[in-house]
Amino acid sequence: PKYIEHKIHHYQQCFYWDCGIACVMMLLSLEQRDYLKKHFTKICHDEGFLQSTWTIDLCFLLKRFGIEHCMYTIIKGVNSRRAINDGINYQACKRVESRISNAEEVGISIKEKELRMEELLSHVECNGPAIVLVDSPLLICDLCKHNKMKAEFRRAFGGRYKGHYVLIVGRSGNKVLYRDPALSARLCATSPARLHAARRAPGTDFDVILINRDYST
Repeated sequence: PKYIEHKIHHYQQCFYWDCGIACVMMLLSLEQRDYLKKHFTKICHDEGFLQSTWTIDLCFLLKRFGIEHCMYTIIKGVNSRRAINDGINYQACKRVESRISNAEEVGISIKEKELRMEELLSHVECNGPAIVLVDSPLLICDLCKHNKMKAEFRRAFGGRYKGHYVLIVGRSGNKVLYRDPALSARLCATSPARLHAARRAPGTDFDVILINRDYST
């Protein structure tokens, strides 16, 4: 069976809200990672987010550190239903809308379309990793069984969307390999069907950032 893995240095998130930043950390060089850790508060302030990051914020952070990428989403803007459900205030929505409208002029590519699973996995196999927004309780690791009980509870009783970013780093036969910043250093694996279910949940907007850098060597 085909085995492809981008050799990523695992980084565990420090707070409840910085999973996306932790995914970016995994993609940086050692020097860049140390710089971001040292100046974390200032960079968060410079970028305009404090304790809430959106996918567009991760794009600007990747751009800041010179990592070429492309964002896919089915809603190029603020999802009004998510904003209402999460109690996101008007100022935060305006900030996100402003960043999205300014993205093209600073060289950030955003495509308003659903990236199919086949396209996502093809990119990971041939081009580089991918940051994917998922509904956390729906993503189960077949190796460490993380979220197994939560997923069963969710299927039985339902529950509220819990957005979380993970980094897709490879394939192993019919499994997708990923790194979850909520966990200590480990490689997780799941089926394409489970990943699809977690990324198609209402609230994710099918947000994906494809990284155009090969980490497999």
